[in-house]
Formats: sequence, C-alpha cells, structure tokens
Amino acid sequence: MAQPDPVALILAPGGRDARVAAAILAEVGIASRIRESLAELVADLDTAACAVITEEALLRSDRRALAEWSERQPPWSDFPFILLNHRGASPDERLTGLLGNVTLLERPFHPAVLANAVRSALRARRRQWEVLAHLEERQKTHERQALLIRELHHRVKNTLATVQGLLGATARSTRDVETFYQSFSNRIVSLGKTHTLLTEDYWQTAPLHELLENELRPYNDADGPRVHFDGPPIELAADLAVPTGMAFHELTTNAAKHGALSQPGGRITVAWDVTAGDSGRRLSLDWRESGGPPVTAPQRKGFGSTLLQRVLAQQCNATVTIDYAPAGLHFHMEAPLPEERLVPSY
Repeated sequence: MAQPDPVALILAPGGRDARVAAAILAEVGIASRIRESLAELVADLDTAACAVITEEALLRSDRRALAEWSERQPPWSDFPFILLNHRGASPDERLTGLLGNVTLLERPFHPAVLANAVRSALRARRRQWEVLAHLEERQKTHERQALLIRELHHRVKNTLATVQGLLGATARSTRDVETFYQSFSNRIVSLGKTHTLLTEDYWQTAPLHELLENELRPYNDADGPRVHFDGPPIELAADLAVPTGMAFHELTTNAAKHGALSQPGGRITVAWDVTAGDSGRRLSLDWRESGGPPVTAPQRKGFGSTLLQRVLAQQCNATVTIDYAPAGLHFHMEAPLPEERLVPSY
C-alpha cells in the first residue's frame, strides 16, 4: 500500500489560532491544511496523518459524524489527535473519550511544543500505515499460497491422468517389453521437461519456444541448424502446455524415425502467431518438414496420431490438421489462449 502524504489537519475557527499553528508547522517542514468546520475535517481524515483541534471547535459542533468515523476505523488504525485547551482548564472527558488517541496541549504554548507533538503524531501514524502494509502483504501471500495449493492439486490430478493415458496408449501401440519401456520412458521424460518449465513459474505457464527447444535442440548440429523457429514470445497455460509439449515430442520422435530428421539434409520449420478476435486470443502454429524421405500416411493409427488429433482437440479445444504430403509432413494447430493467470505474479 502506498502511504498517503503526512499532512496535519487544523481546526481552530476562532481568531488567529489556525494560521499561527500552520505557520509554526511550516517553519519545521510539516505540511498542514486548515479546515473551517468539523464536517470538512472529518471528510479529510482518511487521507491525513493527524489533526490539531481546539476544544471549543469540538464543543460548538455536531460531533456525530466524527463519532461515526471513529467507529468505522479498522483494527490497525488509531488516528492521533492533538487537542488544544486553555491553560488550567480541565479537559472535557466527553472529548477525550471521543478522540481516543489524543494529546493535550495547553494554550498558550511554545512553538516547539506544538511541532514536537505533531512530529510524534505523524510518526505514530506512519507506523500504523506500515502495519497495514504488512497485514496486506501477509493476506496476499496467504491468498497466493491457497491458490498455489489448489493449482497443485489440479496439476497432480491431471498429471496422473496423463501418465495413465500414456501407459495405456503406449502398451497398445508396442509389441514387446523393450520397445514399450523405451517409448514410455521417453514420453515420461518429455512430460517431465514440460513440468519443469511450469514449476519455474509456479505451475502457471511455459514458454512455447522452450517447449520446442527441449525436443529439437539436439538436432541442431555443428554443420548448421536443421531446425528453425519463427514466432513471437508466448507463454502457454499449464493445461495447454502439457499436451502441446507431448505433441512436440511425438512430432520430433516421428521426424527422427521416419521424417525430416532421419536424413542429414532434412529440415524442420516451426512458425506460430497469435491473433485476437471476439472470442479472445488464439494460437496458430505450423510444423513443416522438408528434405526427408517421401512421406506416406501411416497405415495404423498409433499413440502419436491419437495425441495429435484427439487429445489436443479434447483437452485444448484445438483444431488440428495433418497433411502427409510427399515432400514433408505439415502439422497445423489452432487453439484458444487463456487471458488470465490463476495465481498472481510474484
């Protein structure tokens, strides 16, 4: 919370008291504002740091608005008042009870006495504002932790469901234990890389570029890059990043076994863009392969095809097309992008 400017209000409608008090405070560098009535003063109390009031100004005014303001104060607030009364006169207990945190100054007073009393009041109010800022930060931290725990539960549940799906799909698409182990292990490693990116941002988002780098970086050799990326920086929410990262793994695995990455001259270009429309932002992504062996459509639908065409559509509301053109596979995906983070940034 930004602290208000430390301003002292002055209510002394009789004679020159208000102007004299303001001049004394100005001499020592304390900002003040003179108010002509108790109603005006009460209206400004929320943005002030203390108030200097003459006893007669309170006795001649309707004090109900001040009492109501005091009742509305939060637990951290104990607004400091300086009450000016006449020397030798007993302070009116109704007024001291109404003001609560009150310092009594007898008139006439030495200018230094008023200046020191106001300095003390300002210091006390600043400490109260610091307490408020601390309480607000603790509340934000508590809310953030509660959101993180809820998101963690959601992520764990989704991750277990994903692993279960990987296990079943890999078992159905392999014929021996060794192949099953290798395929399942590689998919779990890919899933782990995506989760690493997510946990770096408190399970919120993962950079699209890094999801691609995790899979394709090993294929850029010393003879020159075989993989080219073209698109703006973009963060994918967790529920989109996990299946998208797995899709990149399946595309990379297929390219290494049968496509562009299976031959030295093969190349892959991944281009993406973000468009805005009435329904929100959308991601448009193209994965294009070239320079590999002639491509033919698979005779049997394996886990990779299922993931690319069914899982992305169901989990991400994505539209997916795969063109098995002889010159090279072309994968195209369009998916909505959530506008808000679940957990606020630190």
